[in-house]
Amino acid sequence: GLQRDYAHWLTEHAPAPLPATSVEDPVWILYTSGTTGRPKGAILSHRSFAAGLRSAALGRPVDPLDRYFYPFPLFHVAAHNVLLQHKYGAGVVLSRSFDAGETLRVCRDLKVTTMSLAPTMIAMLLDHPDFEPADLASVRTIGYGASAMPTTLLQRLFAKLDVGLCQSYGMTELSGSAAFLTVEDHRLAATSRPELLQSVGKPLATVAIALAQDGEILVKAEQCMLGYWQQAEATAAALAGGWLHTGDVGRFDAQGYLYIVDRKKDMIISGGENVASREVEEVLRGHPAVRDCAVIGLPDERWGETVSAVLVTRAPVGDEELTEYARSQLAGYKTPRRWFRMEALPI
Repeated sequence: GLQRDYAHWLTEHAPAPLPATSVEDPVWILYTSGTTGRPKGAILSHRSFAAGLRSAALGRPVDPLDRYFYPFPLFHVAAHNVLLQHKYGAGVVLSRSFDAGETLRVCRDLKVTTMSLAPTMIAMLLDHPDFEPADLASVRTIGYGASAMPTTLLQRLFAKLDVGLCQSYGMTELSGSAAFLTVEDHRLAATSRPELLQSVGKPLATVAIALAQDGEILVKAEQCMLGYWQQAEATAAALAGGWLHTGDVGRFDAQGYLYIVDRKKDMIISGGENVASREVEEVLRGHPAVRDCAVIGLPDERWGETVSAVLVTRAPVGDEELTEYARSQLAGYKTPRRWFRMEALPI
């Protein structure tokens, strides 16, 4: 069988020596949508990544008997959750992409106990014609991030299931998350404090969060990245004064809950993924028929926001041709889904 073949293969091949590494060495370079349109490679060190896992374990404790379901791409910082499970001996179920029917089946058949989903995905599960509360009976907590939970969705979920919800605030540059809205916070939000759903929770004990004069959220923590790969100026700006400048504008309430008021970055959040408007605009301007364009996020019930392009054209061009052109240079989730034509863009 497979096990015997593996054992035989091991005896035939001498193990390669492990490279010498230090805690300050890079372990992962993850590309993040940059505000200038050029994605930046955030360098996470062994030290920052391990610190990010310690924070995650505080916000979302792992039981060694957990079975964790993860339907997102592994090239995303959220994949730290997969390694978090392994660190504490829990099992992981991976999925190539999210399908509501398959997710319900997997949760039922494999007795999934914890999972990460975007709010849009939770809605898809509840809306699925095959949905039965029994499918998710084994699920203890669902973690989400990147976009807020609508109150109506929270109440629908709690009416059907006895499940804990946990939201986190994080980013690639933080090797994970720095603040959590806990299971208890969500219970409060469903009853007496609905405004908490607009919050990203309280900072963890492992991080310091401060607000700059303009309200920008600054983070000081062991889990902060080393810098951006081969982008010295961007690194110096992001880590000025020893604090990570997040580009998010926030406020604290009297109880210490953090709220994201605005993004300094021109960012669209679609299905939990960040899309920088300028990156998409630069690609579209390369098309010979496009004179000018603006890329915006339009409200979308399923995805939160849908990437949409407003164009000023110098020659007629069809939506399909534009979609194909954008898709040849951009990831699928960054490609505009809606196209509009105008005589001129507002100034």
